[in-house]
Amino acid sequence: MNQKKYALELVFEMGLAGSRTAATPLEFNHNLSSVELDKFLHTNDNSVDKELEDRSSYQRLIGRLLYLTMTRPDITFVVQAHMDATIRVVRYINGTVGLGLLMPVGGST
Repeated sequence: MNQKKYALELVFEMGLAGSRTAATPLEFNHNLSSVELDKFLHTNDNSVDKELEDRSSYQRLIGRLLYLTMTRPDITFVVQAHMDATIRVVRYINGTVGLGLLMPVGGST
């Protein structure tokens, strides 16, 4: 069972069909912090997160990725992360679009 057509639609909708694919859903040692945490820590680093201006597009993307996790448990952890991380997940899906769950017909649950 896989959602190849759904995954390809997601990749095309994000405009990442011709982009470079990612080998893993999340970069090694990727820092996932929130805007609130950055404000609390008073960091003046250029790598602090910025609030999204259009939250609805992010929420739609997360919803679509959550639906995809039914057959793609490999992306479950990273799906509810930052926008940059979710874009990487879509690039990862673009490279692994044929993955899914194998459910034998005659096997027991």
